[in-house]
Amino acid sequence: MLRRYDRHAGRYHRHWAPVLAPTARRLLELADGTAHDPTPPGRVLDIGTGTGVLAIECARRWPGTRIDAVDGSTGMLDVARGAAETSLAPDALGRVAFAAAVAERLPFDDATFDLAVSSFVLQLVPDRLRALREAHRVVRPGGRLAYVTWVADDTPFAPDEPVDRALDEAGLLDADDGGLQPEEDRSGDVVSAAAAAAQMRRAGFRRVWAREAVLEHRWTAAGFLRFVEEYDQPDLFEEMDRATRRAVRQRAATLLTELPSEAFVWRTPVVYVIGTRPV
Repeated sequence: MLRRYDRHAGRYHRHWAPVLAPTARRLLELADGTAHDPTPPGRVLDIGTGTGVLAIECARRWPGTRIDAVDGSTGMLDVARGAAETSLAPDALGRVAFAAAVAERLPFDDATFDLAVSSFVLQLVPDRLRALREAHRVVRPGGRLAYVTWVADDTPFAPDEPVDRALDEAGLLDADDGGLQPEEDRSGDVVSAAAAAAQMRRAGFRRVWAREAVLEHRWTAAGFLRFVEEYDQPDLFEEMDRATRRAVRQRAATLLTELPSEAFVWRTPVVYVIGTRPV
């Protein structure tokens, strides 16, 4: 899985990160304790930084805060560093450090961080409880972990059907789609906010807060087709000969234009979870 993220990091940055970014940034609003304590966190850990959305936002949100951002994919880290260099002023950039590491094995001493955050990562780890316990280890007593991830949901998304139909008509629907989320040894989406909160407590956190919300993203027909072709199923499309690819693209585009505009609004459940390491 990490090799696939390495290979598709640039495409993730262009096509998928913008879908997740507003929900990820909302996590920091929920985790920001300065409304009650005017002292911002001195040191923050971004677990599974991906293309750096949370790390960059932390550097902007809390002047003076040091941010350590880790990810198991070196390709994603390269993109994150580039995004930080492009979007942050030199003083803010100097407070962000990127390093290769996975959530279950963090290269930091006990009680290092005031806050740990993670966005759409803990569904991918092989053992979420182990990752939560590792976060508990590196957060100081009184410090917090805040994360957001998917809630299990099998609601169909209408624009998928026209694309599948175009692939089926070309005899390609049963081919290996080459996407980034095959069957893997991973924890998977959480069942509910209550289940997520219970698991946080098992990891040792207290004063646990968990709430479901809805991630909403409005696609266009052209944007969705570009997303499928360039990110969701890139290998499948790249393996087609030029004529087949053009025909599938044109057929899918025609079928997508038959859908009403409201069909392109993707709404899917997520859960925000925040817990505190006891003093």
